[in-house]
Amino acid sequence: MSLMIEDRIQEHCGVIGIFSFNEQNIVSMLVLGLEALQHRGQESWGISIPGVPPFKRAGIISQSIEKEAKNISRLKGAVGIGHVRYSTTARSTLRNAHPIRIGSPPHEYGFCIAHNGTLERELLAEYLSEEGFSSKGKTDTELMGLALYKNIKNGRGWAESFKELNPYLNGSFSVVILTDKNELIAARDERGFRPLCLGWHEETSSYIVASESCALDVLGAKLIRDIEPGEIIRINKNGLISERFSEQKRHAHCPFEYTYFANPSSRIEGINVYSARKNIGRVLAEIYPLDGDVVVPVPDSARPAALGYSEKSGIPFEEGLMKDRYRRKGSWRSFIEPKKREEVISNILAIEDVVKGKRVILIDDSIIRGTSSRIIIKNKLKPAKEVSFLVTFPPVMYPCYAGIDFPTQKELLAYRVCRDIKDLEEINKRVAKHIGVSFLGYNSVEGLSRGIGLPISEICLSCTTGDYSCMRRKPKFKTRKEMKE
Repeated sequence: MSLMIEDRIQEHCGVIGIFSFNEQNIVSMLVLGLEALQHRGQESWGISIPGVPPFKRAGIISQSIEKEAKNISRLKGAVGIGHVRYSTTARSTLRNAHPIRIGSPPHEYGFCIAHNGTLERELLAEYLSEEGFSSKGKTDTELMGLALYKNIKNGRGWAESFKELNPYLNGSFSVVILTDKNELIAARDERGFRPLCLGWHEETSSYIVASESCALDVLGAKLIRDIEPGEIIRINKNGLISERFSEQKRHAHCPFEYTYFANPSSRIEGINVYSARKNIGRVLAEIYPLDGDVVVPVPDSARPAALGYSEKSGIPFEEGLMKDRYRRKGSWRSFIEPKKREEVISNILAIEDVVKGKRVILIDDSIIRGTSSRIIIKNKLKPAKEVSFLVTFPPVMYPCYAGIDFPTQKELLAYRVCRDIKDLEEINKRVAKHIGVSFLGYNSVEGLSRGIGLPISEICLSCTTGDYSCMRRKPKFKTRKEMKE
């Protein structure tokens, strides 16, 4: 990811589920798979296998794996789920870490659930109100789990339970569920906001469900396909059953997955993330054919786009900004770690010989709040003769309520500087002045769509257009405090 983005975007989570038909112990596979998904969340991690409470720890896996090696080695199971977390709703506590247990064992049938996305808690609370459930202090995941639990107790199957609950699921979800009957359940919301894929691991005869295919690659598994929006799959000793709880003609895949969040090696909706980012850079070169001496990416996720721009424009690509990977946590995607912006900025080093006296074309994946952008341009790129700034994502003017942590409009730079201005050229001018560059160019919606390779009708653009029609109802804009309550 781009370190500039630390003061702008926080993302959601990553999930994984594994079912071995020859009853191999899959605990180590869960942990390795979660490490491959660590870029999606670094607040906490956890796994769940049959017969024991969920195993959950704060922080990143590498910080606790050696200390917890004995405890983890005691865990045995042929089916299980796992989760890495960044909280977009509710507070960042170990209690709210996933997987979350629903139902009280051993006398009461239940399940463990892990969730990637964000759901409107008010609608879920409304659904549960007749049962006397209180939503206070409960996460959207917990409320979703309780609602499904209610349906299962009332005799509905899993597909029917999701279908019954679906009108109250406003937002995004990709979930994995481990039932007390040792079944693995996976489901994806009807619009497909968040990714979820299915793979096969030959050595252990295992189906694997994961947020991204990079987890399959690490485990030596083969990608079978994406789980479809509105699909639920159920895996048990008898095999895999696929059912539909909803069918929507229009999907709303999150473009931030392609420009920023996902691992470059992953394939989402049949599109390689690295190729999409590089192609977006080529599109930017067509939209903004600038004169410059060097093309410099903000590390890390902007590199492919900068390469694409360089190849298309013929302007040399240079690593003018580098992460200090030898400082504590320097190698991690620090935008997900809750820490001070100043600390993150100090981890960026400018290569003075690359930028000094040069006309630098700086490429980044997006601008949300803009604080870090200003600091880097003012301090790190001070030796440059001139800085032009190109952004792979269009102006972010509206909050996201589908799993990305910028829920308030007032914190968004493009909104603060431009308010109701829609003309892209004027937005570019105003943000350029605020950031402190000679020229700034946001990607267009059309350019983003063309670069990714998905039709505009298939991607969610609510954060740049304000059109929330891909959701069940337009969300009520909230403060950060309200989102965490």
